[in-house]
Amino acid sequence: MKRILNTFLLITIGLNLFSQPLEKIDPHYYAVPVKIPVFLAGNFAELRPNHFHGGIDIKTQGRTGLEVDAAADGYVSRITISPTGYGRALYIDHPNGTTTVYGHLESFAPQIDEYIRNIQYEKETFSIDQTVPPGVLPVRKGEQVAKSGNAGSSAGPHLHFEIRRTKEEMMLNPLMFNMPVKDKLKPIIQALMVYPLSDEASVSGKQTPQKFEIIKSANGYQLKVNQPIQVFGKIGFGVQSVDLLDGSPNKCGIFSLKLTIDDQLIYSFSMDDLVINDSKYVNSHMDYALAMRSKQRFYRTWLEPGNKLQIYDSVEKQGIFDATDGKMHQIKYEIADVYGNTSGLSFKIQSKELKVIPVPTKGELFKYNHHNEIKDEGIRFSIPEGALYSNIYFQYSKKPALPKFYSPVFQLHNGLIALHFACPLRIKAVNLPENLQSKVMLAQIDPGTGRIYSATGKYDDGWVEGNIRTLGSYALAVDTEAPKIVSLNTTDKKGQSDPNTLRFKVTDNLSGVENFRGTIDGKWVLFEYDLKNNLLYYTFDKKHLTFGKKHELVLEVTDYKGNTSTYKTNFYK
Repeated sequence: MKRILNTFLLITIGLNLFSQPLEKIDPHYYAVPVKIPVFLAGNFAELRPNHFHGGIDIKTQGRTGLEVDAAADGYVSRITISPTGYGRALYIDHPNGTTTVYGHLESFAPQIDEYIRNIQYEKETFSIDQTVPPGVLPVRKGEQVAKSGNAGSSAGPHLHFEIRRTKEEMMLNPLMFNMPVKDKLKPIIQALMVYPLSDEASVSGKQTPQKFEIIKSANGYQLKVNQPIQVFGKIGFGVQSVDLLDGSPNKCGIFSLKLTIDDQLIYSFSMDDLVINDSKYVNSHMDYALAMRSKQRFYRTWLEPGNKLQIYDSVEKQGIFDATDGKMHQIKYEIADVYGNTSGLSFKIQSKELKVIPVPTKGELFKYNHHNEIKDEGIRFSIPEGALYSNIYFQYSKKPALPKFYSPVFQLHNGLIALHFACPLRIKAVNLPENLQSKVMLAQIDPGTGRIYSATGKYDDGWVEGNIRTLGSYALAVDTEAPKIVSLNTTDKKGQSDPNTLRFKVTDNLSGVENFRGTIDGKWVLFEYDLKNNLLYYTFDKKHLTFGKKHELVLEVTDYKGNTSTYKTNFYK
């Protein structure tokens, strides 16, 4: 799907270097969705936990409530509202076969808000993913469709904006479409990793990955200790790099990378587009284990065999170099942003065999392209084909149950190995009272703190079964404690004090809030949930509430194990 892009010429030749589907899209088709200068907090395809960033994050001057406009003519095709993810989001389909997405919104334009609010009241739900038929909510280019916000999993006020090819379910890089973003800054190269990838391989005499510091030089970047790196066997390289844009301190992702050995291109990628369903392959595209240990995100510039990303322009021998010839070799990185600003790193490696003590392998060989499973007394765990990116020696152990658990503690390797999708786990309950069967769950145990986290799961004939997304330590725990509801602006004694809303802090000790229901005078009303702030609130609405009288509020909050708290009060409005 890809071919090599000459990033130096990208600005002048525009879209002529795109793959065929993109050549049909006018780079000037879309208007800027905001009426303020555009500075970015994040760009397309940044390395994020478990996904590539699918669009650009436009700063909103640290505020919410700024005008958000339709980028082109079309119609609202989908509206989603959730306490997580994009929070409030609009999807607008356009005649050219694309969809634009607007996320983390504070509110919708009146016509859109009325449409979705009616459906929320009809279905009596806050969270919703609603498909809108064509023609129901048409919009014009530049028409206000929403106000910017901080909803969902947003870490601060901004507008998340995407451009997608609708039919292909492919995210496109918005910066390829004439967005007024200024960038004359070159990418920064921060560090190098060299990985031994075969049994006999070594890097600087060691059989573990080695990190090398980088400094800026007159011609780009070089190793801080600018001496050839001694290597032997099959080796791979990785690089830590970020991009900066004018007027913003935020560290963004790079657009393209090329790796050459002795002037031969062995690995390259460019981030002009990305298939939506491929996004989780980011865990193989970067060094996942290093990111989990230290929060440092390195681009892995060699391919694991289970990595099926379609972004790679050129890959020779998986990007792995066989350094067994006893010779010196020149290694070069060329890293660019979408505007053609380019940085380079150059260094040498010396193929030299050294005596090393082989690292003993522990555990059972699990192959990425096979079905793998653990069957032991009290546990069944499967890692199906495709869940791993490469072969691993899976380490498994079992420890006796602790007092707060209803099973032994099962160690399923460790959290430094990524799973591409959730894998089925069954654990047999031990000494679990019948009255707690509906309250039991799979619980993941933090190895450092011992804190437990819900991994869901349901009881079935003596076993608790569910799907886990990360490897680590698991046991069975119960949740019998109902969520806590604390009023922030009303009490039974004082009555309602806020002129616009009823607000509550809602927390749960373990399994998490699954649903909530608020009624006023026996009728359902729309409470909205801000998960990151543990906030549940109702905004007074004359359409659904008669003003000038005393009212009875009943608010119920239920966690994933069916524990329910009820808050009742009277207020005047």
